[in-house]
Amino acid sequence: MDRLQIEGGVALSGDVRISGAKNAALPIIAGTLLADGPVTLGNVPHLHDVTTMIALLGNMGVQITVDDRMQVEVDARTTSKFVAPYELVKTMRASILVLGPLLARFGHAEVSMPGGCAIGARPVNLHVEGLRTMGADIHVDHGFIRATCKRLQGARLVLETVTVTGTENLMIAAALAQGETVIENAAREPEIIDLANFLIAMGAKIQGAGTDKIVIQGVERLHGAHYEVMPDRIEAGTYLVAAAITGGKVRLQNARADHLDAVLLKLKEAGAKIDSGADWIELDMQGRRPRSVDIRTAPYPAFPTDMQAQFAALNSVADGVGTVIETIFENRFMHMHELQRMGAEMRIEGHSAIIRGVQQLTGAPVMATDLRASAGLVLAGLVADGTTVVDRIYHIDRGYERIEEKLAQLGARIKRLSSRKG
Repeated sequence: MDRLQIEGGVALSGDVRISGAKNAALPIIAGTLLADGPVTLGNVPHLHDVTTMIALLGNMGVQITVDDRMQVEVDARTTSKFVAPYELVKTMRASILVLGPLLARFGHAEVSMPGGCAIGARPVNLHVEGLRTMGADIHVDHGFIRATCKRLQGARLVLETVTVTGTENLMIAAALAQGETVIENAAREPEIIDLANFLIAMGAKIQGAGTDKIVIQGVERLHGAHYEVMPDRIEAGTYLVAAAITGGKVRLQNARADHLDAVLLKLKEAGAKIDSGADWIELDMQGRRPRSVDIRTAPYPAFPTDMQAQFAALNSVADGVGTVIETIFENRFMHMHELQRMGAEMRIEGHSAIIRGVQQLTGAPVMATDLRASAGLVLAGLVADGTTVVDRIYHIDRGYERIEEKLAQLGARIKRLSSRKG
């Protein structure tokens, strides 16, 4: 099991290119199951979750080729199996996204209940109930969701709570359903818009993506297409916080400021100078210590839960007291105890953490508990005195492409260690 070793104390400086978005690539790859011709995807990040999704489709008989630039070509016309087995699904919650397209295109799906980060309950009942409303016959037994249908029917779907993967699954399924589907209380994330644009490129009829009401007119077939995946807004936000926490200056290429309004607002509150263009963002901390900020996570366009751990690290060394309130996942404060091992001063009260910034964190061995917690601990290591070793970084490899190489490119003293013995 690999680890990251970080020698803190370097202000980051330079340019870094942001990869394609994991949370856009995964539903888009699942959506290729709808096409009756080859689909080519560009700007696909080389991440463990992406290779798992590709392996999942390959296991179904889908023809997939990947070149050295991670351009992915998918031909779903050879699909011969409609099962997502536990072995491939257990590490990645996004595997549930094959349920909708398998049902819509082939009328049959058997999907193992998904795994992923242990950050709290993320039930799939909204996916199942939505597909049932569209006419699917679904049973859940022995850890599998087993579903069949003749042809899905358009329906009005009112989601009980805002769910990104639920919105995506139902939108993909509705693209080939008979008639009109209306998704109310839909998620509004940029990744939803990216998925809709991808489906539209294949011939789908979708309106309202990015609002809380999405209307889909089902079509008989979807054709092949070429599509470029959007840049990863969470990776971008992470590198911006890395610059801010170290007092540095970085310029992100292939990054969109309009996807990061809530994050950029908090970075400005922390004292950062930020400039941006159509596909770049620059942050300059001018060597200053950041100021503490209060954050409260909520569905997009509010502050993203996937940036909470990074800002907890920033508040740990900031000037003042900042409050972090987590409203999305109940188990997403596990990294706080690891930050305390590094000298962070905080008090946790339920879903709130009150953090008093200290002048200096100290390097320590710490353990990653989920994907974004990993990133928060790496950021803390960048600014800590001495050596920090982050263990269980298989979490971070699920969502960050070559993080140690990109940080080293900005001047960080960081390297990957292999813990294999012998």
